[in-house]
Amino acid sequence: MVPLSYYLVLSGILFTCGVLGFLIKRNIITIFMSIELMLNGVNLSFVAFAAHWQALSGQVFVFFVMVVAAAETAVGLAIIIAVFRTRATLNVDHVNLLKL
Repeated sequence: MVPLSYYLVLSGILFTCGVLGFLIKRNIITIFMSIELMLNGVNLSFVAFAAHWQALSGQVFVFFVMVVAAAETAVGLAIIIAVFRTRATLNVDHVNLLKL
């Protein structure tokens, strides 16, 4: 059996990679993928704790997080496509929709 600490370390690494990708990258798609990576890191820790405590609450919460992430993906990709069609770029620095 794999110890709980291994899962938590992997979860922390996934979350840290997501945060670094979110802060460093300038492409909207990469930022979007980094957010999903952070969500998956948190989901892994929920499942690890649920398996450690032999409770189903962690898996149920992960299911709801995945449902919200799927809805976020659908809406987010629609917004990204709309931004690309109007601005012809996916660089965050060049997309200034709220500025006049």
